[in-house]
Amino acid sequence: MSKLELRAASGLAGLYALRMLGMFLILPVFAVYAGHMPGGENHALVGLAFGAYGLTQALLQLPFGMWSDHVGRKKVIYIGLALFALGSIMCAMADHIVWLIIGRAVQGAGAISAAITALLADLTREENRTKAMAMIGGSIATTFAVSLVAAPKLAEWIGLPGIFLMTAVLAVSALIGVWKVIPNPTISRFHSDAEANTRRLPQVLKHPQLLRLNYGVFALHAAQMAMFTVMPLLLTSVGGIEVAHHWYVYLPVVLVGFVLMVPAIIYGEKKRHLKEVFVFAIALMFLAQLGMTLWLPSLTAIVIWLGIYFIAFNILEATQPSLISKIAPTEAKGTAMGVYNTCQSLSMFLGSALAGWLYQHYNSATPVFALCASLMAIWLIVSWGMQPPLPVKTQMFHIGEDWTGSASQLSAKLGAIRGVKEAVVLIEERVALLKVLQEGWDEAAAQQLIAETN
Repeated sequence: MSKLELRAASGLAGLYALRMLGMFLILPVFAVYAGHMPGGENHALVGLAFGAYGLTQALLQLPFGMWSDHVGRKKVIYIGLALFALGSIMCAMADHIVWLIIGRAVQGAGAISAAITALLADLTREENRTKAMAMIGGSIATTFAVSLVAAPKLAEWIGLPGIFLMTAVLAVSALIGVWKVIPNPTISRFHSDAEANTRRLPQVLKHPQLLRLNYGVFALHAAQMAMFTVMPLLLTSVGGIEVAHHWYVYLPVVLVGFVLMVPAIIYGEKKRHLKEVFVFAIALMFLAQLGMTLWLPSLTAIVIWLGIYFIAFNILEATQPSLISKIAPTEAKGTAMGVYNTCQSLSMFLGSALAGWLYQHYNSATPVFALCASLMAIWLIVSWGMQPPLPVKTQMFHIGEDWTGSASQLSAKLGAIRGVKEAVVLIEERVALLKVLQEGWDEAAAQQLIAETN
């Protein structure tokens, strides 16, 4: 990667990580602290406040991404960060749970993830795009792990309002960083590999394999939000641990989850057993949620089930985007990821809202975990019939700006190269998208053909 690309990728990865702080930092402490404010005795309202962020994210992230095609990436990012900061301040100043719900909704309205991805695509060459996207993925995973450990101690020092004020300050800092650090793109155009296209939505929404994965990310994150709506309460009431010390539990289980995820992913990708690893992780997640439903008498049991949960969660969180990339039609990868991310955001709202209602109605965490176990059981059934993905990866090549040849003929020539499973030339984007075997494909032949266009 060039210095400019590295600067853009690292800066936008940091920006994306900051954006996720709005959800992750409050994840392990929200239920306890929100429960102590006026109106917080109603757990249904606490659940709504917890998940309101996800609802506005789901409604606005695709429209904001498309809006950035017309008004400019940075303008949309500035507006999104300003909304995020405003919502954070509203949450910090909230004196009733209803105002906290409104503030969380405003936070989520700053839905800039699609605009960030589009800007990253503008600022990176096709051959480096995958590396840049991986940097964003790594920043999200790191933010999640750090937040689970740091949030309980932060909440002890500055309280939940202090955490919201901190995220507001960071959002303003990020806005300045976008202005001063992130380069302005020379050319801004639509990128099928990174952005959603409304014309391709029917193709994606009717794709049976993608539908399985969309349900999967919905189930995974609905269960995550539902679990964290009640888990902090259980660690305090059943485990006897003060909120400030909840990280004693989260740190070891998160570390174990990350360590055991690595060999599972390597085995799935390198040995071509990705479906088996994927289905095994879903079964493991079902076991964890069923265990929480049936047997949660002590802190030891909580730690055991949380440990199993995080092993499964980390594997699933890492494998699902890889499966999307392998399965989605080459020209609709960005649209498939957009739908996938929307399902994830919507599930955050529904999972926490349902969990809050169940806890309020039954005064017990058992129905919440039963809901999570049911989601996992359905997912296990749905994923069982999934077709094993081909061992492929996506390769992108730039088409010369002055090239005036036939896109269909070039697509056919590229598609005939050994190891190429799909080839699409999108002349309006000046790019050739290839889905190729991970090993043994004739890259030199493809480069020779592409060189003729430059």
